[in-house]
Amino acid sequence: MSNTDTRPEEIHCRTEDLPIRDAHRPRVEIITSREVPLGGPRAMPVRRTLPQRQRSLIGAWCFVDHYGPDDVSRTGGMDVAPHPHTGLQTVSWLFTGEIEHRDSHGVHAMVRPGELNLMTGGHGICHSEVSTSATATLHGMQLWLALPDAHRDAPRDFQHHVPPVVRVRGAAVKVFLGSLAGRQSPVTTFTPLLGAEIVLDPATSITLDVDPSFEHGVLVDTGTVALFGTVLTRAALGYTGTGVPALELTNTTDEPARIVLLGGTPFGEEIVMWWNFVGRNHDEIVAYRDAWERGSDRFGSVSGYTGRVERLPAPPLPQARIRPRRNPSTADPNCPTQDPA
Repeated sequence: MSNTDTRPEEIHCRTEDLPIRDAHRPRVEIITSREVPLGGPRAMPVRRTLPQRQRSLIGAWCFVDHYGPDDVSRTGGMDVAPHPHTGLQTVSWLFTGEIEHRDSHGVHAMVRPGELNLMTGGHGICHSEVSTSATATLHGMQLWLALPDAHRDAPRDFQHHVPPVVRVRGAAVKVFLGSLAGRQSPVTTFTPLLGAEIVLDPATSITLDVDPSFEHGVLVDTGTVALFGTVLTRAALGYTGTGVPALELTNTTDEPARIVLLGGTPFGEEIVMWWNFVGRNHDEIVAYRDAWERGSDRFGSVSGYTGRVERLPAPPLPQARIRPRRNPSTADPNCPTQDPA
């Protein structure tokens, strides 16, 4: 998915853990989304949770878009023309609908509910995404993973995986990346990561063992869920830092509640994000943009896309160079961290 902001902000990201006072009742930081338009003749709205001024990274997860349920007859659905990426992997995860994916690695694939599509665009790739005519309602997530320095020029690649449903007491779990609830995804990543869809039974509490070296984010798709007693409403993301051996989740409603759990070891490297590029400094971003605008072979080309425009042009670069941005600590009085209720 493309960042369709017409004036995208340069973001200089670095990892900083949320201090843990009690590993079994940790602080939970609530991250709220902001709405941005995504293509379509009437602009399908997308809720963007990462990156934010409040927090830029959770492990290597550096971009979280959450959209739908979207009536495509009203909004026009998704139609994102070929656009470039560097230094990242894209993760597509749908709840309902269908998206046609084409990329310059020669892949033509369908994104369907409960099926992971992971595209690697390290050195450079471009792709298009279009909701199909069979789609009445589009609902899902698009996520980016920052690649560590040793692998950020990785060649183009594409992986597809259909995770099975694993029943634990009080929930159904699909593990699309990493390991959880005794299930390991076979999908290759370049840093330790976790990605899972979890549907909680009505009025149920569960405890999930997790890797204490990971930081975690819980994004609520449907319902209302409490993380260690801190209530998260729909589209909110609850964050916990490292040192937590298990997550306590409670569905506070009498209907099933769906969340997406994201985790990973703190990234440990500073990155620069602008538009669809992940680099390490301002000058790299300038070079990536120039390469895309002049049609460099770095990104290749997409065959078979028949949308309104041949490809997305890059927005103008900002006038100023990047200033570092840190994730705030809990000592910051402006940090909207909440203790459990």
